[in-house]
Amino acid sequence: MHRLLAALGGVALWQGVVQMQLLPPFVLPSPWAVLRALGHNGALLADHGAVTLAEVLAGLVLGVILGLISASAMALSPALRAVGGPVLAASQALPVFVLAPVLTIWFGYGPAPKVAMTVLLVFFPVASGVLDGLMATPQGALDLARIADAGRGRSFIWLRWPHALPHLGAALRISVTYAPTGAVIGEWVGASKGLGYLMLMANARSKIDLMFAALVLIVALTLALRMITDRILRRFAI
Repeated sequence: MHRLLAALGGVALWQGVVQMQLLPPFVLPSPWAVLRALGHNGALLADHGAVTLAEVLAGLVLGVILGLISASAMALSPALRAVGGPVLAASQALPVFVLAPVLTIWFGYGPAPKVAMTVLLVFFPVASGVLDGLMATPQGALDLARIADAGRGRSFIWLRWPHALPHLGAALRISVTYAPTGAVIGEWVGASKGLGYLMLMANARSKIDLMFAALVLIVALTLALRMITDRILRRFAI
């Protein structure tokens, strides 16, 4: 209910700005114009939206898998953690958005660079969050497991991973929010399909209402992914 009221309040504020003519229509179209563009271009938006959704889902799956593998490997290997930990921390200072043109040069104008861009945005939160969770297991619990002769592998699976699950949940919630951004930025740099590409084409043709319609669809996609992720994580009490 609160989210609905917040959304309605945002739309009302948007309409108020347009009504008072604080910004010209070619800069900020009215909500009705955007809604009309959504209706008139439904098939076009659905076609490009399906491409972006496929890129986002592929990047999410690959990014999460790579993040889990990397975090697990660093948690099990002090030597790997000594090398990979600082690299992982330093990577946060690098704006991954600047890599989009490089990825386009490497992988071409197909879906590969968009998926790679999404993987980069998903990988770091998952790897960092899960590694922190795995390393946050109380030392007393690890000592008890060692005394009970649980073994390193069994301790890792049955002791460390349960402590890391809340960190994994937080990382996934962040990742699904970032993932569409990665795909869209990749489409801005070079693409022939996708919502990011459609936004550029609409802007070049001064179809600002269509551009905002694509933007609304991107926001809706992000919110839907976040809601689905929340429900799945709550279902498993994470």
